[in-house]
Amino acid sequence: MSGHSKWASIKHKKAVVDARRGKTFTKLIRELTSAARMGGGDPDANPRLRTAVTAAKNANMPSDTIQRAIKKGTGELPGEVYEEVSYEGYGAGGVAILVDVLTDNKNRTVAEIRHLFSKHGGSLGESGCVAWMFGRKGLMTLSSSQIDEDTLLEIVLEAGGDDVKIEADSYEIVTAPEAFEDVRSALDQKGLTLDVAEVTMLPQNTVPVEGKQAEQVLRLMEALDDQDDVRKAHANSDISEDVMAALAT
Repeated sequence: MSGHSKWASIKHKKAVVDARRGKTFTKLIRELTSAARMGGGDPDANPRLRTAVTAAKNANMPSDTIQRAIKKGTGELPGEVYEEVSYEGYGAGGVAILVDVLTDNKNRTVAEIRHLFSKHGGSLGESGCVAWMFGRKGLMTLSSSQIDEDTLLEIVLEAGGDDVKIEADSYEIVTAPEAFEDVRSALDQKGLTLDVAEVTMLPQNTVPVEGKQAEQVLRLMEALDDQDDVRKAHANSDISEDVMAALAT
């Protein structure tokens, strides 16, 4: 699972740069609108919207932009309607990849996703071909310099979390989806700063890849993350820290 955690951290760092050119704002606005449309405009009663609002604030999105996006979702303001779709396929080395999108044009989106898979040594598959390899979990990471492992484990388990692992200079926390908000709230109350906090799809098993195949998988994941319609992309690759770090530079 460390590979997923490392990739999530890389995406977090990329988001700071992406926000400057508006790409992250575009994705966050779509997520805010869709979350509000599905679960209502009150973040306290809509966990998905609450997570989206937190992400938007972390990206320094202006409050009025956040509110406009929410009002488009609730129908108070006119706005686009996005459909949630998942695509599945394989990357180089047989890595399973699951892609969640928000789109207003499925034909356009699937054509672009298929092109990205093909360009980076992969192939788009049929529905159901890899989804069974993933499980829905809450994932959080934070710097290990903030707190010692035993204290963190006690906080996480008391709040209903599943596990804490130490990965290099950071902790990785895994929860059931329904315990995600309780654990995040408990960590917030302790004044801890989370680098990553999301409900995501984590692989049940991983596939080791290295060399050119590892680079192809990473380039595909990066290309998918850069695609405007992609909400999240998940892979079951196991790639070394060195290769991951090289991509982050």
